[in-house]
Amino acid sequence: MNERLARACALAGRDARTVALLAVSKTFGPDAVQQALAAGQRAFGENYIQEGVEKILALRASRPGAAIEWHCIGPIQSNKTRLVAAHFDWVQSVDRIKIAQRLSEQRPAGMAPLQVCLQVNVDGGPTKSGVAPAELPALAEAVALLPQLRLRGLMCIPEPAASFEAQRVVFLQARTLFDALNARGFGLDTLSMGMSDDLEAAVAAGSTMVRVGRAVFGSRTALPEPSNRSSV
Repeated sequence: MNERLARACALAGRDARTVALLAVSKTFGPDAVQQALAAGQRAFGENYIQEGVEKILALRASRPGAAIEWHCIGPIQSNKTRLVAAHFDWVQSVDRIKIAQRLSEQRPAGMAPLQVCLQVNVDGGPTKSGVAPAELPALAEAVALLPQLRLRGLMCIPEPAASFEAQRVVFLQARTLFDALNARGFGLDTLSMGMSDDLEAAVAAGSTMVRVGRAVFGSRTALPEPSNRSSV
């Protein structure tokens, strides 16, 4: 996977060190994460909160002190914000101020601020989560003020597109939104976009983090609950 990412960066004329790999470990057990850790991977993404917390606790017990970074990348219901706030390092799927406020209020004292990306529904997909582009600046301003959160950037999950160029065009829309927020002084550094099927187009459009599951762990045999999109 690292070789594929390096090729994508080379084709885009970018330094491979500017694009991070987030290994999406949903539906794979702690043993699979252990193997990825042994290969040098340190950042992992979980869509399903309860499953993710169980995995975090298992790895914490078996690998005490290991430098593992856990990202929540799935939809968050109000009754799950406390779990997310207590166990994850990053949340990439914030799209409502209510959820952001609960995460900030429920982040345990003594923990570093929760690192946050706002999920934007960049192409208006009817089945996708995410704030509408027109509402993004107001949400960014509100989230940036919350004391236990640190706003880092944007995340998007566009509808599947048939060609590299069609994928790139949609990702460029997210890049435009990202640049517009930075022009207003937000200081964002993370543009999380691109998965197994479209990471090359995402890298070409300026992604700084790709979220990859199948290309790291292999095909999944079952999905326990619905998510924004399963092909990551």
